[in-house]
Amino acid sequence: MIMSEPEEITSITGTRLPLKCSVNYISFSAHTDYDQTSEFIRLLRPSHIVLVHGEQSEMNRLKTALKREYEDQPDSIQDIFAPANNEEIVLNFRGEKMAKVVGRLAAKKPKPGDVVSGVLVKRGFNYHIVSPEELKHYTELSQGVVMQKQTVPFTAPFSLLHHCLLQLAGVVEQVEQSGKNCLKVFDSVLVVQEKNKVVIQWEGSTMNDMYADAVLTLCLQIEANPQAIKQSSLRSITQGKDKSSFEDRVQKLLVEMFGEENVSYQPKLKYITVTIDSDKAVINLKSYEVQCKCETLHQMITSAIRRLHIALTPVNVPTIAVT
Repeated sequence: MIMSEPEEITSITGTRLPLKCSVNYISFSAHTDYDQTSEFIRLLRPSHIVLVHGEQSEMNRLKTALKREYEDQPDSIQDIFAPANNEEIVLNFRGEKMAKVVGRLAAKKPKPGDVVSGVLVKRGFNYHIVSPEELKHYTELSQGVVMQKQTVPFTAPFSLLHHCLLQLAGVVEQVEQSGKNCLKVFDSVLVVQEKNKVVIQWEGSTMNDMYADAVLTLCLQIEANPQAIKQSSLRSITQGKDKSSFEDRVQKLLVEMFGEENVSYQPKLKYITVTIDSDKAVINLKSYEVQCKCETLHQMITSAIRRLHIALTPVNVPTIAVT
């Protein structure tokens, strides 16, 4: 009676209960014929089949027939067993997974050793690698961008911040946004001037977050003591300072930029190591050459050392003899 899926059924206690499920019947009888067994296997699509509970000759016939039926589909069934009683069988499952590169990533055939970077998408038992920009074309997903914004008190002259950012980044772009003065540094961090505060905006990423931290630290230092910052930015050191003083300043600069845990200073070996995630940069303190495979990190450190050297180099003042 329940196979007809009535609206209500009678429980063992005699209570009438609403039927809130679908009812299906699957026969596991040992007397199924080939058509029933084959249809059942086709629905389940198992990778391994073990035939049991039957005469050895009949099971071998069924095994042969199934192999013949699925011989043109090697990916559907890997092994079919018809073991005798107490016979041990070994099931091997493929551990490697293959991913197909699609979209713009597949436009150029990669060479051995090339790194293909994208988003791994799984559909059923298939894997695809697509670029984040093409997610919407191959999946129901879409790419999102995290915009970061931080507001800090700032009462010092905005021109002083402009000067200090120029020392930090080398290039500062002056832009206007909604009638407000803005400074853009590192091509990614926007500093917006507001009354008694500045707003720092950037698109979230590993590198941009590091740039924003440097800008934020600079703003806080200026706000804490604007006069001292102004005087230090305009002051030159004397020619009597030795190279060890400059080495210490480079080390302190890199710590301010990347954090103490990411900077290793070896004064005896005359080098400094900066490690950011998987990227590593080595600064030779004798020649101040930077060795780094990451072009962005290499350029950032090289520019910072060059700007520091320019800022600390004294201005040559001509000597006037008085008689």
